[in-house]
Amino acid sequence: METGIRSRLQEQITKLSPSLERNAEYVKTTRIQRLPAYLTVQLVRFFYKEKEQVNAKILKDVKFPLRLDMFEFCTADLQRRLTPIRDRFKEVEDMKTAEADLKKTAALEGGSEGDEAKNSNASTVTEMRSSNTSTAMETDETNVEYESVSFPEDIGSNNSGYYELSAVLTHKGRSSSSGHYVAWVRKSGAHWVMFDDDKVSPVHEEDVLKLSGGGDWHAAYVLLYSPRRLERI
Repeated sequence: METGIRSRLQEQITKLSPSLERNAEYVKTTRIQRLPAYLTVQLVRFFYKEKEQVNAKILKDVKFPLRLDMFEFCTADLQRRLTPIRDRFKEVEDMKTAEADLKKTAALEGGSEGDEAKNSNASTVTEMRSSNTSTAMETDETNVEYESVSFPEDIGSNNSGYYELSAVLTHKGRSSSSGHYVAWVRKSGAHWVMFDDDKVSPVHEEDVLKLSGGGDWHAAYVLLYSPRRLERI
């Protein structure tokens, strides 16, 4: 999918060159100036066959990620504005890695030496948490506080460039005028829910990744990406 986005943002065009005084080939590059909080990606799944006069299904296997990073597709100015929150994401990830390593070390060493190492590393992690500053925050139903996903002056934007897949609309069938549409929605973590008319079934994210196409099974048609949320430390 990222390859498709990349190719659509760069194309070759033919136009008159003032210096050469003739037509020349140019490479036109487009960059994104603003990212929305929620990003929808529609995959081209149908094309019109003039000879048969029917809309045919494109069965091509198009892989899509559970996590999407749009940073490389943005203008230099937007990349600069996205960097502070992206750095915060890295700090939190490094902190969680340090905590996981600490638990592993403590479990392996045990005894007093292990306790001393645990206390020492715990102090370091605590200092890291205390040194972090934060901006506006959001709170979910579990009372975990999160940073805002938007720039303060632009509500509804994405201030990190990071997204995670939240929902997929699929089509099963060979024609746009027939077939069956099904919605797949992420509930939490790797747990998803499939909505097939009035039938609701739990599924795993591995099942969702199989919706990339390539056959008569459900093929992703529309992808909905929501902003990754940064836990407030």
